[in-house]
Amino acid sequence: MKKLLSILLALAMFLSLGISAFAEEKHEITSAAYPLCMGEMQMGVDLPLYFLDGVNDLPYIDFKDFQENLLENVFDNYAMGIDVQFTTEEDGPILVCRRLDDTYHILMTIDFDENTIEFADYNLFCQRAGSSTILDSVTLNVVDEAGNPVLLEKVDTDSYTRFGDELTFRLGDYGIDLVYQDGLYLVPLQTMSDILVPGTNWGNLFFNGQSVIITTNVNECADLYYAAPTGVRSEELTAFGYNELCMMLDYFYGFKDTHRIESFDKLLHDVTFEEILKDPDPEQADLAIYRLITDFLDDNHSKFLAFSYLTGPIEYKAYGKAGNKIFDHLDTYQNARAAFYPDGIPGYEEIGNTAYITFDHFACYAQSGEEYYGVENPLDFGDDDTIGLIIKAHAQIFREDSPIENVVLDLSANIGGMDDAAVFVISWFLGEANISMVDNMTGAMCSSTYRADVNRDGVFDEKDTVADKNLFCLTSPVCFSCGNLVPCAFKESGKVTLLGRTTGGGSCGVLYSSSAWGTSFQISANTRLSFLKNGAFYDIDRGADPDYLISRPEKYYDRAALTDFINGIY
Repeated sequence: MKKLLSILLALAMFLSLGISAFAEEKHEITSAAYPLCMGEMQMGVDLPLYFLDGVNDLPYIDFKDFQENLLENVFDNYAMGIDVQFTTEEDGPILVCRRLDDTYHILMTIDFDENTIEFADYNLFCQRAGSSTILDSVTLNVVDEAGNPVLLEKVDTDSYTRFGDELTFRLGDYGIDLVYQDGLYLVPLQTMSDILVPGTNWGNLFFNGQSVIITTNVNECADLYYAAPTGVRSEELTAFGYNELCMMLDYFYGFKDTHRIESFDKLLHDVTFEEILKDPDPEQADLAIYRLITDFLDDNHSKFLAFSYLTGPIEYKAYGKAGNKIFDHLDTYQNARAAFYPDGIPGYEEIGNTAYITFDHFACYAQSGEEYYGVENPLDFGDDDTIGLIIKAHAQIFREDSPIENVVLDLSANIGGMDDAAVFVISWFLGEANISMVDNMTGAMCSSTYRADVNRDGVFDEKDTVADKNLFCLTSPVCFSCGNLVPCAFKESGKVTLLGRTTGGGSCGVLYSSSAWGTSFQISANTRLSFLKNGAFYDIDRGADPDYLISRPEKYYDRAALTDFINGIY
């Protein structure tokens, strides 16, 4: 007992003098440079990566290299000519990265002793250049030579904006180590990809032993990605990959509370996937992620995309039961529609005094948005691009001697798509699109406002909207994601009559994700679309109820009878 007390006393004296009782762990560090690719296109940069103790499948990156080669490029906005600048200050094992802004200097602090990454304001630090608010989901930014917005105007109202709380990623709690050694600030490449790239639309950083690839989905660059040899994971990558996956899902999965998930470590243990994910076999680990998404998350936005390069390409079904249910509904409505339109339904159709606009996916295929001004005759736009279709429909509705009194947006077979196109449609119907968003992770919330230049005259005014017409929207259980957002915005406005059935929901954004060994998938993000009522934010996952019920799918497409019904409402 006396000997034990002596040892404890000596230890206490060491600690009181600030002397470490244990030697700092030293790693054998090797490095190599790998081509940095955007998809299959090489970017002309060889990215230095570091490896610890002979483990060559678990890359680290020096944060200074990450800042120089990736961080500023991720947040820049080339379309608007906006560069985002960062500075880094070193203080021993603590590194402070500061984002320079006209209004704010936002800090990110990486503590290599405590294994933490702390943000004074995560949303401000990670805000895309050109965004009008901290949670602006629209990426289409088009400006003229004077720098003024065209096509889509973002109105900075600061309405109801609440900034998020300080956020600390406690990586040490997940067994994720940050390494400060020999003047290097080494962070696992996957950790940087998971924490700093989300929400930028760049996707993820994939390392296949030959290249570092930036993509949202490795299927889009499969030849390059799967050129690497298959194999098993090292013991170190296996352990790290499990821990990193739990960390990323705990922080970023948008329905964690809704699904009553205490932690993903506990969930994976309870459903017997922990042991599989901790086995070096990459194919079984990939299949565990596949089953996690399809059997236990199963929220439609969460989707398996591709197996790791270590496994090799394997065919699969991407969705679980909920996704298949929506596609079953879609088949029902498309079959009913084909009975009335066997050659395909037109994007724009007039029945008497009523215009019908129909598309099954919110799409915007232009590279910058300027292309919409290069088409002289609006009737030359096709039906496959939503913004072009709306420009064409607007010209038809307001042509000389137009009989149109009612405008019907048919979303009965619409399963979602691009935010940019959805905002354009809402602006066209209502004059302005007000999109509210909540970040479950930080607590931030705000409402973003947009206007559209539908008639392409360079002015955002009342001539760009059909708000003075009688407005209707056809809805069904198929309507998901943006197909749900638009009817919810209409419902909240009180200016559009919904016809059909309750929409299919889908309030979270999409977050493109990956495992540390290269599995490609997407999840419902921490940001949730909402509507603002009486100063409070309510998410839209439960969908929008119709004002008038349409009982059977075939009733949607008998447009002569439907037009008579619509005229009877007014």
